[in-house]
Amino acid sequence: MTIYRGHLVHVAGSPTLGEASAALVSEPAGALVVDGAGRITYSGPWADAPAAREGEVVVQTGGYLLPGFVDTHLHFPQTFTTDAFGGGELLEWLERCVFPAESRLSDPGFADLVAAEFVRRRVAAGTTSALVFGSAFPAAQDALFRRSLAAGLRTVSGRGIQTVGPQSAVPLLTTEDAAIGLARDEIARWHGQDPSGAAADPRTALAQVAVIPRFSLAVTTATLARLGDLYADVRGDGVYFHSHLNENDRHGDGEIQAVRDVYDVECYLDTYDGRFLSGSRSGGESLLGRRSILAHAVHCQDRELDRMAETGSSIAHCPTSQLFLGSGTMPWRRTVASGVHVAIGTDIGAGDEWLIPRVLNDCYKVHMSEPGADAEALHPAQLLFLGTLAGARALDQESSIGNLDAGKDADFVIVDAAAQPGLSEALAAAAEQGPASHLFTLLMGMREHAVAEVFVRGSRVVA
Repeated sequence: MTIYRGHLVHVAGSPTLGEASAALVSEPAGALVVDGAGRITYSGPWADAPAAREGEVVVQTGGYLLPGFVDTHLHFPQTFTTDAFGGGELLEWLERCVFPAESRLSDPGFADLVAAEFVRRRVAAGTTSALVFGSAFPAAQDALFRRSLAAGLRTVSGRGIQTVGPQSAVPLLTTEDAAIGLARDEIARWHGQDPSGAAADPRTALAQVAVIPRFSLAVTTATLARLGDLYADVRGDGVYFHSHLNENDRHGDGEIQAVRDVYDVECYLDTYDGRFLSGSRSGGESLLGRRSILAHAVHCQDRELDRMAETGSSIAHCPTSQLFLGSGTMPWRRTVASGVHVAIGTDIGAGDEWLIPRVLNDCYKVHMSEPGADAEALHPAQLLFLGTLAGARALDQESSIGNLDAGKDADFVIVDAAAQPGLSEALAAAAEQGPASHLFTLLMGMREHAVAEVFVRGSRVVA
């Protein structure tokens, strides 16, 4: 048993986004008690914590105890591609920067180097759980899972599936037979694996697999039909579905219109909902559902939002990358009002911030800047919710992670404000205005320097 003392901050229970402020826990003299199995047995005021017994350790952290951050969308093959100049929006950036960069991971040695750096950056940012868009190359995916498990991180990933694309994407393309075969093999070998090497509960293991077509323009109707059949076979085992949706409009002639033109469908979401034949006719199984997370959703029709809410699918909101690619701003009030669940994603590498609080910083700013009555000042507890509990809910792992409630796995981050010049002083001033202001300054102001230690299941994570 280990007792960690510090300023305990989390969104407790199982609130909605709108209830997050009422569920905020900010306990300056707090304690987190973790048992030998890596479970939280107590979370609350130090004064009420069970007294330490012989052999138990009390750790005076001198910092903040926060839930581990949950990133619902980032790209492993783009680890070295952040801030790459593509001279345009999404489609140009993919062709000029991303496809060539991702093709380099065909070299297993280079792929392992990228995997090591990817894991190191996650640890440095306190990201304990992540939904990772993977590489097209099986050896690279093996390196990603192997490195992630060795460090003790939670990782959901799947190879990036592409069966069609421009000339610059040719090294990433496979036949449809190969795409399905490689996806099945990855699921068989990695879904439900834990650091011990033994198979675990596939719904709670540290390594889990997702079926991930890059986006609808990277596959065909035949590919989507076969992916639907595959997903119908493995959905019950807790396998995820992940892709991109309605990211970049570019005045009506970008990604979204291209999808509608190529497939002759009424809306982008239809291609993932089994309605990918001309006229949005049904052509196969739907890929939507409880473990389906779609990144961006910037330019959704109302009926797309309603359908995602109806199926229990989630949105990975990526405001930082949307700024970088000029994709626009996901309309916050309209999206949330639809009832669809929203979590946060860094979208490394169009996003150039690994630290979830930096993305929450952009999230606050872009929605404050929406025009007129659409502007929204998100409450600090809502921001923390988006970067922790909302991500756990999107990953269907809220029973195990997402906050510091007793009974959950001890996935947490120790933040040392003193390690970042000026942060302690800013926090002391903010604390005079109350817990919400204090949390706001912490989330908006912290940088990676302040992330002191990272734990998953009670064990310290070291890259």
